[in-house]
Amino acid sequence: MLFISLHCLAQQNRWLLGDSNSIQWKIDDRVPHQDNIEMSGKFVSAVVHYGVNADHSFFINRDIVWPMLRTIPNNTHASLIRSFNLDVIKMIAVNKKQVQQEKVTEIALNGKLIVKSRINDSLELVRTIFPSTGLPLLCEKYELVNTGNKSVTVEIPQLNIESATSPDDGVEGSYQLIVQTKNAGTIELHPSQSLTFYLYFSGKKNGQDYSNIDVEKELIKRNNLLLLFSENLVLETPDTILNRAFAFAKIRAAESIYQTKGGPMHGPGGLSYYAAIWANDQAEYINPFFPYLGYNYGIESAVNAYRHFAKFINKEYKPIPSSIVAEGTDIWDGAGDRGDAAMIAYGVARFALSQGDKKNAGELWPLIEWCLEYNKRKLNKEGVVTSQSDELEGRFPSGKANLSTSSLYYDALISAAYLGKALKKEKKQIALYKSAAIALKKNINTYFGATVMGYNTYRYYEGNEKLRSWICIPLTVNIFDRKQGTIDALFSPELWTDDGLASQAGDKTFWDRSTLYALRGLFAAGDTKRGLKYLQYYSNRRLLGEHVPYPVEAYPEGNQRQLSAESGLYCRVYTEGLFGIRPVDLNAFTITPQLPEEWDFIRLKKVHGFQKEFDVEVKREGDKIRLKVSTTATVVFNQLILNGSTQTIRI
Repeated sequence: MLFISLHCLAQQNRWLLGDSNSIQWKIDDRVPHQDNIEMSGKFVSAVVHYGVNADHSFFINRDIVWPMLRTIPNNTHASLIRSFNLDVIKMIAVNKKQVQQEKVTEIALNGKLIVKSRINDSLELVRTIFPSTGLPLLCEKYELVNTGNKSVTVEIPQLNIESATSPDDGVEGSYQLIVQTKNAGTIELHPSQSLTFYLYFSGKKNGQDYSNIDVEKELIKRNNLLLLFSENLVLETPDTILNRAFAFAKIRAAESIYQTKGGPMHGPGGLSYYAAIWANDQAEYINPFFPYLGYNYGIESAVNAYRHFAKFINKEYKPIPSSIVAEGTDIWDGAGDRGDAAMIAYGVARFALSQGDKKNAGELWPLIEWCLEYNKRKLNKEGVVTSQSDELEGRFPSGKANLSTSSLYYDALISAAYLGKALKKEKKQIALYKSAAIALKKNINTYFGATVMGYNTYRYYEGNEKLRSWICIPLTVNIFDRKQGTIDALFSPELWTDDGLASQAGDKTFWDRSTLYALRGLFAAGDTKRGLKYLQYYSNRRLLGEHVPYPVEAYPEGNQRQLSAESGLYCRVYTEGLFGIRPVDLNAFTITPQLPEEWDFIRLKKVHGFQKEFDVEVKREGDKIRLKVSTTATVVFNQLILNGSTQTIRI
């Protein structure tokens, strides 16, 4: 069956690739237009709504979140959030007159929001907006340059606006919110001269003091963090848009970690999910990615997340919580058993292998054992795993047993067998995991395998008669028995939309997470022609389209919030799909590179994992490819192989 023609590939981009790992919006006549971007630090997150009005003036509003300023009731959503629509430029006077005309010329994103504009035809303005990496601050830097031929007098207002929340609303009483400028005053600006002033928004508890902030130092820290992300795990392909989308995804995936009283917790964000962890977003989606990025704080947050889940191991094998919230002091399990033990087992086993730390792996092993035993006890008479719902928590039907949970359990069994061997566990136990995986794969194909809407693929649950986007998940765990029909179904008019996969055929709802799993599975299955075309389309839309620059959660729910873990899933399209990296030991992985026929090379540089740093290069040579894996000390592997063949790399 031929895949559908993507009429929407001809989309007109609003953004362009810029310098210094940025994207740029050169303001033209396509206004008004507004967008938003979430940026995060250890103690703050902000969704900055920005845009250009019809008269080319600037629009800004900030929703700022302080995850550790907990409100009452102290539940999942109990982070203090306030909105600020203050535009300090409108409060500036130039030659004794308030600024009347500001026209935006360019907006850039590079882990910061940078806005260039002109004021009164004589001043150039550059705004730089970013979160502090380690303080509860949203910072803004303003640079004014006199580009005219006459001196001008500029009056910068001195702001020190303080407010306090009700002591009855806060877990720790009243919180103080402060809006403050730095370097304010009246300055005569001669031609070609410049001035810089600052604005920041802070939230604090009683006894804390953020009145003497050096915004330039905060900017240096943010830039250093962005540099760390950009220099580690570098993707190089012939497609510069994919390279840049990957670089951006690393930022959003890794910046959203909050230093809570329960240790570092990676949080989805979206003005809803902070100082908490989930069995899907953290345990399953993002944590297995962190070892490859080489971001120690990310790895620390992953280990911390699994430790929190391990606290709920119980002899009665009652369900493990879906989420641990409120800085680790409470739980959420409102959707019942979502298959959370399968999600956790899948993620923790892959993470432990990839990180390559024997001590950490040994500590996490009991959690893996418990989760596998829990799933074993949930097998029905047909040999697949039952659960009350799935990660969509009842938004769409999932029956008594769903394809996603059983597929994750299958992969977890395989990883556990590898990890058990590395940790020298009993051979009998390892053999049981292997035999359970073999039986489960057969049962998955028997129980879920079906013709749905004319496609030889999977029913998502017993009685399911409509195609579902999560039929992609067997492809991501190397179950390829029905790959052709499944791929045809996924990328058919029944499921594919302008924004990726519909959650269910005939429905307008989409969640990026299933689209990203499907793209990863498409490459893993070796369909690089379709994989590349759809990956390019998706990446172009998310990076350079109308809502940029990151993968999103869902629509209409959440209105395409830029939740963090989806960006981790985007990166895994490449590491596990295009390159086919799968950990098989604490110091080894298999790799199945899938070089698209349109390309001559792909590379991953400064890959971390297995306690090493290494590079992976794939180059076309005739009808074969050359796979080269090298550390800083030695070339580990350098051979001609068949494209799509699997090699074991031990470093």
